[in-house]
Amino acid sequence: MIRRSLVHEGSGQLTYEIREIVNVANDLEKLGVEIIWENIGDPIAKGEPMPQWIKDIISELVTQDETYGYVSTQGVPETREFLAGQVNKRGGAQITANDIMFFNGLGDAVARLFGFMKREARIIGPSPAYSTHSSAEAAHSGYEHLTYELDPKNGWMPDLVDLENKVKYNDSIAGILLINPDNPTGVVYPKEFLEKMVDIARRHKVIVICDEIYIHICYGGYKTVHLSEVIGDVPGIALRGISKEYPWPGSRCGWIEVFNQEKHPEFKAYINSIISAKRLEVCSTSLPQYSIPRVIGDPRYIPHLESRKDMFEKRADEIYDAFCQVPGVTIVKPHGAFYASILFDEGLLSDTQVLPIDNDEVRQYIEKKVVGAAPDKRFVYYLLASTGVCVVPLTGFCCKKHGFRVTLLECNDDKRRRTWQLISDAIRQYTNS
Repeated sequence: MIRRSLVHEGSGQLTYEIREIVNVANDLEKLGVEIIWENIGDPIAKGEPMPQWIKDIISELVTQDETYGYVSTQGVPETREFLAGQVNKRGGAQITANDIMFFNGLGDAVARLFGFMKREARIIGPSPAYSTHSSAEAAHSGYEHLTYELDPKNGWMPDLVDLENKVKYNDSIAGILLINPDNPTGVVYPKEFLEKMVDIARRHKVIVICDEIYIHICYGGYKTVHLSEVIGDVPGIALRGISKEYPWPGSRCGWIEVFNQEKHPEFKAYINSIISAKRLEVCSTSLPQYSIPRVIGDPRYIPHLESRKDMFEKRADEIYDAFCQVPGVTIVKPHGAFYASILFDEGLLSDTQVLPIDNDEVRQYIEKKVVGAAPDKRFVYYLLASTGVCVVPLTGFCCKKHGFRVTLLECNDDKRRRTWQLISDAIRQYTNS
C-alpha cells in the first residue's frame, strides 16, 4: 500500500472502444476465430498503398542528416511557413508560422489541448463523439463529456438549438468542438452551417476547436471549408495531419493551426502554456515534418486526393446499397471521411437475441462478456464471435443511440462486399432470434 493515491480523478473516463474491442478479438482469435478488422481507420492495414512518388520523397529525405536531429519546439520552421501560406491563400483568418505547432499525431495534440486547460473549463462536443476527444475532455474535467446531438434524421447534422441552449445555460462551457468531416458519421458540414456554429461561439464568447483530419476527403458532390475561412475574429484551433491523407498513420504527425490568439490575451496565454509544455518534450518527430512541403506542394498531390475521393465515393454508394434495405436499421450515406454508422431502430434490440456460435469455448466466452453490456455492444460481440467481423458499437462513441461503425477502407473489393453481406445477414438473423 502507498500512502497517497496516484490515480487522477478523471482516469475512469479514459475509454477507447475502437481499440478496447481489439482485446476481445485477440482472445477470440486465439480460440480459432478468423478476425476481419473493421474497427480502426488505418488505410495501410486495409491494403491502400502509399503512392510511390510519396515514398520516393520520404526515401530521399532519409538520406539527409538533418532529418535525424531535433527541430524547433513548434516544428520545422520552413514547414510551418509553408502551412501558414496554405492557410493564408484561402482568405479568411490570416496566420503566421508562430500560429502552428506540431505534435506526435493528433492524439498527442488532443491530450495537450485538454491536459493544459483549466479543469473547470469544459468543451462541448458532438454525440456520437470520437473517443480520443470525448475521453480526453472527460478525463481533464473528471466528469462525463458534455455533448450536443447529431441528428440522423437530418443527415447527422448538429442540432443547433440543442447546442446553443447548452452553451447558453452552462457557463462552464469554454468551447465548442466539431469534427469536419465527421468521424464516426461521415457527415460533411457546409460553409453556411459552420458559420452558424461559429456565430454561436461568437455570441457566447467561447472558442472553437475543429478537427480537420479528414478535410480533404469529401465526395459525392459535398463540399466544405476550413475553419480559417469562417472563424472571423473568434478564437479558434484547427487540428490537421497527414495520417489520413498521404496516408501515413504511422508517421504520428499532426499539427494545430491557431486563429486570433493576438486578439484574445486569455486565449494566447493558454496557447503559450501548451508551447511551454512542448518545450519539455523538446520537439515532435522530425522526418514527416520535412516531407510536408515537398508532398503537399507537389503538383501530383491534388490529383492524388481527387482519386481517393472517387474511391471512397464508390464505396459509400456500395455500403449504402448493402444496408439501406435491411429491416430494422438506418444508414445515412457518408459524404466525407471513410466511415459509416448504421443505426438500429429504437427498441429493436433485446438482451435475449443471439447469433449461432459453433465453437463452445467462443460461445461461453462471449456469453460472459455480454452480461450487462449495452444492446448494441451485445450485438457487436455476437457478430464478432459468430462471423469474425470486428466493428465498434455506437455507444462506444459517447452516444445513447444504438448502432455500430464500419470503415470504407478495405481495398479488396470481394472481401469488402463479403464483409458487408456478413454483417447484413447477421443483423437479420440476430433481430429475428
